[in-house]
Amino acid sequence: MKKPELKNALLALVLCTSVLSLHAQNDGIPVTDMSRMRGLGGDSRQFDQQSKLQYDQMLNEAHKKDAVATDRNPQLIRLRAIAKRLIPFTSRWNPEAAKWDWQVNLLKSDTVNAFCMPGGRIAFYNGILTKLNLTDDEVAMVMGHEIAHALREHAREQAGKNTATSLFARLAGAGAAAYFGFDPRLGDAVGNSAAQVAALKFSRGDESEADLIGMDLASRAGYDPRAGVALWQKMGAVSKGQPLPFLSTHPSGKDRIENMNKNMHLVLPVYARAKGIDPNNLPAYHTIALPRS
Repeated sequence: MKKPELKNALLALVLCTSVLSLHAQNDGIPVTDMSRMRGLGGDSRQFDQQSKLQYDQMLNEAHKKDAVATDRNPQLIRLRAIAKRLIPFTSRWNPEAAKWDWQVNLLKSDTVNAFCMPGGRIAFYNGILTKLNLTDDEVAMVMGHEIAHALREHAREQAGKNTATSLFARLAGAGAAAYFGFDPRLGDAVGNSAAQVAALKFSRGDESEADLIGMDLASRAGYDPRAGVALWQKMGAVSKGQPLPFLSTHPSGKDRIENMNKNMHLVLPVYARAKGIDPNNLPAYHTIALPRS
């Protein structure tokens, strides 16, 4: 091949690669602007510091009760491996995520719950893994959903929406005190106020967004997004009308499953690409039955 021909061939290859890369970024769930209400929830650095205080406090209390899984725990190793696959795709939804000090911990409790706090601080309770008999794909959906709340700063958004109340006025004050150095006498106030961050109930819109972003993250990491439907079906079966801790801030039901199915066509091609499979030849998704009670 002559030099001009080789040069043209290489240029064509570069252009083709660029187009494919751009397509890979633009397919899936479309990225939208984050809510402006976040600005009313306080400075993001203060909110992150406040979150870190609460997360560290939670771990310290759990360590005292020997309720934190060790690094050699098989379930924790599993969680961290799944997180490692999801995290590289988080900056698509929030560029700041590339700078986060990501953490994944497992709490030894039968509670059916999991969360991701601002700054990428993830915690799972053992109960959500065992009581729901979650597959890796389903764990990825739970984790992706929780990570999505942190990526889109839903907690700060909710704090902003409630900024007029005394609770969130104290919350913002505690965050500022924590960031700039607070009077030790304010320790209890900081702890009590910070405890509200993880307890914030997100709006229906936030939950829907987290579902879809979770599907997107999971798909890009090679996890089957159809696991999300199986996950919420399991949630409904286990709850049996009784509100689980995970469901107390995550309303379930036919509407959210319908919404996920409605957007499934956007993420299945992404998942197929990650797995190197023709989208038209994807095998059916198979879950694991719930444990016998």
